[in-house]
Amino acid sequence: MIPPGRRPQPHKRTTTRGRRQRHRQGRQPNGPGLAQARRPRGGATPLLLLTGVVNAGAVGYRATEGWDWGDCYWMVLITLSTMGFSDPATRVLSGGGRVVTTLLLVGGLVVVQQTLQKLLELTNTGYFQILRDRRTRRQLRRMHNHVILCGYGRIGREIAEQLSAEEVPLLVVEMDTDRVAEAQQRGLRVLLADATLDETLQEAGIHQCRALVAALPNNAANLYVILSARGLAPHCRLIARADSEEADRKLRLAGADQVVSPYVAGGRTMAATALRPLAVTFMELLAGSDCEVDEFQLSLDPEQLGPLNGQSLADLQLGRRSGALVLAIRTPPSEVGAPGEPVESELIANPGGSERLAPGQLLVVLGSKPQLNRFAALLGPSLASVEVMSS
Repeated sequence: MIPPGRRPQPHKRTTTRGRRQRHRQGRQPNGPGLAQARRPRGGATPLLLLTGVVNAGAVGYRATEGWDWGDCYWMVLITLSTMGFSDPATRVLSGGGRVVTTLLLVGGLVVVQQTLQKLLELTNTGYFQILRDRRTRRQLRRMHNHVILCGYGRIGREIAEQLSAEEVPLLVVEMDTDRVAEAQQRGLRVLLADATLDETLQEAGIHQCRALVAALPNNAANLYVILSARGLAPHCRLIARADSEEADRKLRLAGADQVVSPYVAGGRTMAATALRPLAVTFMELLAGSDCEVDEFQLSLDPEQLGPLNGQSLADLQLGRRSGALVLAIRTPPSEVGAPGEPVESELIANPGGSERLAPGQLLVVLGSKPQLNRFAALLGPSLASVEVMSS
């Protein structure tokens, strides 16, 4: 009978299956990271065993035969590699040495076989490729002041050749494996990923690069790249490829600093060659020389200019003192236009000696690297930034 006021408790049955499931749950690793961390340890175990067998065999020969360590390790090598004792300098083994050789043959061959099987297994599972990818990503994190090239098609290859000729650090972002292999054969650093994704641009170093070039064959893909890059790095210089006027307009709205159409650029070059062949030839010669065309941006703060503020080019003698040539000066918008009217900057080509420096001006200068370095040193603290235009 059941005493009053007490209810029978249902009997809890614990099956063997339930105990096994709880036992397995308690032994599960904490997430995928632990499994990835254990993978290298599994690959290193056969190598540690092989190292132990080699050292144990050398110690055995040292104890039984009394040889020096060089002869001991040489004996272990020819035994494990099954080369045989064909070397006439090989010494005669004693009874103890033969026991060591027998144990070395039996245990060593098993360990060698396991090591080879493990290496083949790691190769088939792509473990070594993962290690190479990790090493590549560590190198990418150390890149600074480089150019990110999205797309390695016909336009991308030409861009890469020009930048490589100028020894500019370059990173190619490409999805096509054939193009990736081609870029790697040319000695370029390549990231196999989708350039339209934010994480890809972050991995490529969008915050440390000097410029990004979107040279994908699809206008929509280039638009996605520009949108992502402008959202991640508002101050990064972005150059995009466009195949139509509509794509040009949308890319500029998305944040591209410069949009280039291969067809328009090619047509202009052909027209310039027909009208001014000597000028085009000069630019080609300039591209093959050690000269560069750099942009020197002066600070907007008059105090940063110091004594240079209001000085003329003739008074400063920048060309004579540095050897560089000032090709043009672009005035800041605040210096041009009447009050209340839209203000645009003005480009003064081939400025004379009477032109005076002012805050916010952009100086376009031609010269070799040493000359441009001297020019920058003469500007001193008044210089806000330097950008390489071409060479």
